[in-house]
Amino acid sequence: MAEIPLKEYIFVFLKGLFMGACDIIPGVSGGTIALITGIYERLITAIGNIRPELVISLVRLDFRSFKSELERIDVFFLIALVAGIGLAVVSLAHVILIFLDKYTAFTFAFFFGLIMASAVQILLEIEKCSRNRIAFVFLFLGFVAGYVVAGLNPAVLGHSLPVIFVTGLIAICAMILPGISGAYITLLMNQYEFLLSALKSLSFPEIISYVVGGLIGLLLFSRVLKYLLKHYHAVMLAFLTGLMVGSARMLVVKVEAAGGFSSGALAAFAAGLVLVLIMEVLKRRYKKKTECTA
Repeated sequence: MAEIPLKEYIFVFLKGLFMGACDIIPGVSGGTIALITGIYERLITAIGNIRPELVISLVRLDFRSFKSELERIDVFFLIALVAGIGLAVVSLAHVILIFLDKYTAFTFAFFFGLIMASAVQILLEIEKCSRNRIAFVFLFLGFVAGYVVAGLNPAVLGHSLPVIFVTGLIAICAMILPGISGAYITLLMNQYEFLLSALKSLSFPEIISYVVGGLIGLLLFSRVLKYLLKHYHAVMLAFLTGLMVGSARMLVVKVEAAGGFSSGALAAFAAGLVLVLIMEVLKRRYKKKTECTA
């Protein structure tokens, strides 16, 4: 198994810290950070190479096959990256909880700005890549679905381990899609603040349930999602964008319940828009740089 130099481990770990800091914020895609920092393709390749054979070979104590599967998934790279992501997520959980408690309206307004800017960003990508009118039909369908889902009462789901497991299963699918935030999925399912509290207190049953759900989601859906994005790229992105915009209804309700769109909340909303804009500029610069050096 080929090892990577310690210096590369450190840089991958630092990129993981940056990804983790963004992954914990609803509306910011860790995939975008991976693209900006130049590891997106390597990450997607590593995730795509994860197969059930990895677990099967370990259960069978077939260490030769297990070693071979680890080599396929670029294991040292993933370990360094996941360590960075994990440290950032655990470190920032209590900070976000403070903001949600002390500055509720501002925080949800900030999330709302992030979601709206991310949706516009993906819409521009769809318009640039496809003139397919069917995509805009799915955009409308996604909006309706999101609006309806946001109007439901997710509190009835509770916070049992099976519910957290399913949340991880769904959220991980969002995390490997371009521009979609896995943290936003946890917010829609009413698990966001609960999981932040679990991270803050290091409550391992809840953390493990979420992580196991995510790992199984990777094994089950990563290839399906890659296929859909390859063959139905515009339609998939359109539906997901509509879903994001429609479900943002929930954020508006939370802001209104916490005091409404005051000048401070509007400033927080604008800050969310600006953050995504900055990330988009950095992403475009990275793409331009790679195209020039290709």
